[in-house]
Amino acid sequence: MATTTTQLAVTTSAKVVEDTDSNATSEANVNSGAATIYGIRIDNTNNPSVPVYLKMWNATAPTVGTTAPDMVIPCGGGKVVKALCPKGDAFGTGLSFATVTDGGGTAGTTNPTNPVNVRMVIV
Repeated sequence: MATTTTQLAVTTSAKVVEDTDSNATSEANVNSGAATIYGIRIDNTNNPSVPVYLKMWNATAPTVGTTAPDMVIPCGGGKVVKALCPKGDAFGTGLSFATVTDGGGTAGTTNPTNPVNVRMVIV
């Protein structure tokens, strides 16, 4: 995985978490504890005909395909989706995420064929 976290200069606690090749392997507990999401960008332009589903869990170590996601955001084939959460969406235990192609429900576990870029602004 190519996941990076960048501290923002605006405040001491805001960060950008970016995974340049998000797939069906969970990025577990990306904030080392509780996190609040303020913005999400999913870039699925490398998969022009296949939609993906960003699954997010309020958990430190979810099992993709077994643990029910707390939030799912679909992104069409060849599309970029941006979602803002002006009041923040809190994940009190931990923030974990994965990207799959076979549906946004609990059972989906199929990797995208090509890299999907996921970027989040969290506190």
